[in-house]
Amino acid sequence: MSIVRWEPFRDIMTLREATDRLFEESFVGRREWLARAEGTLALDMYETEDSVVVKSLVPGVKPDDIDITISGNTLSISGETRAEEEVKEENYIRRERRYGSFSRSVTLPEGLETDKAEASFEDGILTLNIPAAPEAKPKVIKIKGKKK
Repeated sequence: MSIVRWEPFRDIMTLREATDRLFEESFVGRREWLARAEGTLALDMYETEDSVVVKSLVPGVKPDDIDITISGNTLSISGETRAEEEVKEENYIRRERRYGSFSRSVTLPEGLETDKAEASFEDGILTLNIPAAPEAKPKVIKIKGKKK
């Protein structure tokens, strides 16, 4: 058993350390989060019995302005949103909608027929349906035996 000397001021932060921590957590961390969020497309991906479905909200974007590519097992979606009208910067009261390019790449599960993928676009929701290869689908095997 060892004895540790009690130092009451050891765990107290200096005012400078507290101020640095405050700025890092409130401004720097937030700025990094915003930088990651800008230009990134949020999506949902789930598996059904027959396929993998990918859905993403892309409101205000025309289907022709969205590029979808599958290379190997990597799905990439990109596009660009544009402002509808020209408004002078000084006339804005609030400007929260983001304009510009967006993109997202994700790794798809193995065993998909990517050449048969289909995309649809309705009410600002992009839906991709990528069928599973026949050999990747689960097979149900029934047990044969004597009936009593």
